[in-house]
Amino acid sequence: MADLEGVAERLRAAYAAGAIAPLRGDLEPTDIEGAYAVQAINTRYWTGQGRRVVGRKVGLTARAVQAQLGVDQPDFGVLFNDMALPDGGVLPAGKVLQPKAEAEIAFILGADITDVAVTAEDVAGSVSEAVAAIEIVDSRIADWKIAFADTVADNGSSAFFVLGSEPKLLSGLDLWTCGMALEVNGEVVSLGAGAACLGHPLNAVAWLARILAERGEPLRAGDIVLSGALGPMVSIKPGDVVKATIGGLGTASFTYGERS
Repeated sequence: MADLEGVAERLRAAYAAGAIAPLRGDLEPTDIEGAYAVQAINTRYWTGQGRRVVGRKVGLTARAVQAQLGVDQPDFGVLFNDMALPDGGVLPAGKVLQPKAEAEIAFILGADITDVAVTAEDVAGSVSEAVAAIEIVDSRIADWKIAFADTVADNGSSAFFVLGSEPKLLSGLDLWTCGMALEVNGEVVSLGAGAACLGHPLNAVAWLARILAERGEPLRAGDIVLSGALGPMVSIKPGDVVKATIGGLGTASFTYGERS
């Protein structure tokens, strides 16, 4: 039996002490239930410390990345209130270990989603707004040498997120063919489209909603959902100015610390 409490404690300590070795000795690479159990342990710990859950993030929405990690499904992590950065704000370099940035579409829910058979079309009716977003992902696993269990246990390799300042109603938006450009210091470093996210970003939200409803932890009105990357994630270094532009949704941006 894996020492799940011990794994959870090691991951928490890594935020301050530095990245740790992959969890292979404690969790099999595809141990889904064990990995989510570790995530849940740390979620309970952090909420007990005063952090507030404000939503969820979906990861591994690209089929190629799923194949690389030997799984056939996405994963999810928890978003806490202190993970939100203001649009155009600064992420202090000391807050992350080995960060990467990816552009996503975020959804703000206007209604609870409790149906275990919910569809993407149903989800659209529960969404209040969509907005351009950047997720700053990070790994407490050294050198990003992650298996599926590593990233799930590590809260979906989450760190921070930025929501744009131009939320839109879904009506009239084309979130399938909408283009995405991610720039670092004015140079385009990642391109993508809505279709890259499980075929449509709302498919990712529907997958998440079904999983959470089955677990008895349904998405609620007001929740933020980061639906998954629209293109490849990119490494960032102190001083970088990162900007995502998504067709129909405008922009989101932040600066990663100060240039050394």
